[in-house]
Amino acid sequence: MFTVIFGRSGCPYCVRAKELAEKLKHERDDFDYNYIDIQAEGITKADLAKKAGKPVETVPQIFIDEQHIGGCTDFEAYAKKFFFLN
Repeated sequence: MFTVIFGRSGCPYCVRAKELAEKLKHERDDFDYNYIDIQAEGITKADLAKKAGKPVETVPQIFIDEQHIGGCTDFEAYAKKFFFLN
């Protein structure tokens, strides 16, 4: 399972999402992730919206196996449901 987190520096929700991804990476053999700083990479909201297939207004935007999950709280809910995290 491969996760991509699109975030930016100074974003507390991006930090939370990255910390959760790091925890999952250490606890599970089937999980890995990549964090992409949208400012450093020149990625716009329009680029993210195109990838997500719908408008996006916030970061992080998270994709698992290329499926759009949503933001940080969506990622946390997904992890609780599918990875049984508390």
